[in-house]
Amino acid sequence: MRIPARFNGPPGSGNGGWCAGVFAAAAGAAPGGAARQVTLRLPPPLETELQVRGDSVYADGALVAEVAEATGPGPGTDPVSWETAVAAARDYPGFSHHPFPTCFVCGPERAEGDGLRIFPGPLPDGRTAAPWTVPDEVSLPLLWAALDCPGGWTAIKEDRPYVLGRIAVAVDALPEPGVRCVITGEVAELAGRKALVDSAAYGPDGRRLAVARATWISTT
Repeated sequence: MRIPARFNGPPGSGNGGWCAGVFAAAAGAAPGGAARQVTLRLPPPLETELQVRGDSVYADGALVAEVAEATGPGPGTDPVSWETAVAAARDYPGFSHHPFPTCFVCGPERAEGDGLRIFPGPLPDGRTAAPWTVPDEVSLPLLWAALDCPGGWTAIKEDRPYVLGRIAVAVDALPEPGVRCVITGEVAELAGRKALVDSAAYGPDGRRLAVARATWISTT
């Protein structure tokens, strides 16, 4: 297994959601199956040979991640309309300050067709919402990635960046290529350097496609 350089989060390491989705898929996760939880023990290295041993992932003998079944990823977040998500995205904080502006999921410096360019903006109730037109390369890791940053941006502040530590995801179905989806995020709990956040992805008909609960850890 190898994480291509394209799927970076912070410079030099993999996007947490994408990598967690890859690791979960390698451990048997599938749409409609049991929820899986991935704990990242190290920043996932890029362009490095990774070894999968049971439910653990290693790089040169160092433990990178652990996969387990999840009892439930949390309640998720309620949907909003496409128009509401588009309006929220105009105020995406990452346009003016972004700790990792080349992030595969939410980096504004990624070109159309390269990164996902999911830009979660604030809603009046404190949640985030982002519109997402699904690319052709639909996969389980892609949906895990899409659920990652919209949750994180409910906690990220200009002077306090966060990175993903753990994420649990339940996927009901993958979206069709080219459809318009909405992703919402919400803080469940803030405690010290940790933020517990929820997110959910909805299809164009309003049906929930997937839900996630993640623990993000402040780097400062």
